[in-house]
Amino acid sequence: MKMSKRWLLAAAMLAIVAAAATAGTQALAGSKDPPASAKGLGPLTGLLPRDHLTEESAIQVDLSKESVRLPLYKGTANGETVWYVLLDASDQGIAHDLGVNYAPKLGNLAIGDPEAVQTVTLDSPTPDQNRFGQAVVNFEGAPDFSPTRIAEPGPTGFPLANFQPGAVAGPGYTPFIRIAGSQTVYSAPIVATGDGPFDVVHHTNTGDRVLGVHIAGPSTPGQFAESWVDLLFVKGFDAGQPIVYISTDAGQPLTSVLERSTYVPALDKAAYNGGDDFLGSARERLFGFINGQTGADNKESQGFVHLINDGHASEDASAGNTALIDALRNGGDLLNVFGDFPTETDPRHAQAYSPLWDAQLGLWTDKAIQQGLNTRQIDEVQVFNLAATRPDLLTGVNPATGQPAPYGSVGVDINCAVIGFTDKAPTANLAEPAPNSQFPPR
Repeated sequence: MKMSKRWLLAAAMLAIVAAAATAGTQALAGSKDPPASAKGLGPLTGLLPRDHLTEESAIQVDLSKESVRLPLYKGTANGETVWYVLLDASDQGIAHDLGVNYAPKLGNLAIGDPEAVQTVTLDSPTPDQNRFGQAVVNFEGAPDFSPTRIAEPGPTGFPLANFQPGAVAGPGYTPFIRIAGSQTVYSAPIVATGDGPFDVVHHTNTGDRVLGVHIAGPSTPGQFAESWVDLLFVKGFDAGQPIVYISTDAGQPLTSVLERSTYVPALDKAAYNGGDDFLGSARERLFGFINGQTGADNKESQGFVHLINDGHASEDASAGNTALIDALRNGGDLLNVFGDFPTETDPRHAQAYSPLWDAQLGLWTDKAIQQGLNTRQIDEVQVFNLAATRPDLLTGVNPATGQPAPYGSVGVDINCAVIGFTDKAPTANLAEPAPNSQFPPR
């Protein structure tokens, strides 16, 4: 696949960042903490209690297998069978009825970017065709899952020496849909195509996070036979608490490789870079770190270099790849920090949640690395305060050069629906904002 000049340049130039960070991160990665809650990740085994879910339609979240089981729905695209999941809706009543996240910002998604939302149609079956169950959704387009995902580590891990998305949007495809005749916008990513068998090892007809697919047979009278998919989830933090979410789509090639998601160019212009809490925004802020600490047993590890070096990022994800699953289960993920979350006490923050995340990437300075201050971050306001008051420790990064830049949006957006929290519900940020660090009325 041909990559954009911007992201190829970023991959090359970020080598400067990784090389500068290597000595500091390796020196700080020697912790021998056991792989448990001491890492700040909450429980690492068993099923997540249902009262810990924001995605109430989830059938189960298996912490031992690093997966979420979601209802799977049938659709069509260009005459082919496709299978999708429902994750978010812009209407509160519909979201509650479907058991998905309420994300009112999705109503702004098509501002300046009408291709970010596809209009679909819904079949109208007769009673004999469908006495009990969902109707088929007809999509305008679908992803192509046939490309081989490539995430070849560079000399220091990240930046990657070579990369290629494993799934690419076909013409007309976006995971965000609006049913003809309705204004509600849904996040409904297609995760598999065809009628099976489904490749859940190398993902030639499934998304790169698909670990298992079950297609139910016909429902018997008075019962509903449910199809489902197991998806590899992602660990992160919000308001100081560990959370889990799933990454399904991204607007840039490199991002989709790192996230094991579908590359959807139409999302790149969604309203809008740096917009979060401003008029017309469809996005929410997400905080990532280029050169945090590394080490599989280090409770301070976090970020891009850590993911590549400690998270088996170059390998295909499958239920049988237990080394990859265990690495991620014990903290080998990016461990990004989210902005607003559906469980926050203030409705302003709960209802500002969006599954479309606008990345603010942090670059730790040589000073921070040498002094061991490039520690794991877990709260939005604390990150903002650090960027606002300590530019000697944390700066932004220019993706085109890999050099320090003013902190803020870097033009990277990712479709990541939240699933739940593993320990305590995020309710409020851990700090008050520093003066002028954020848009009022924080």
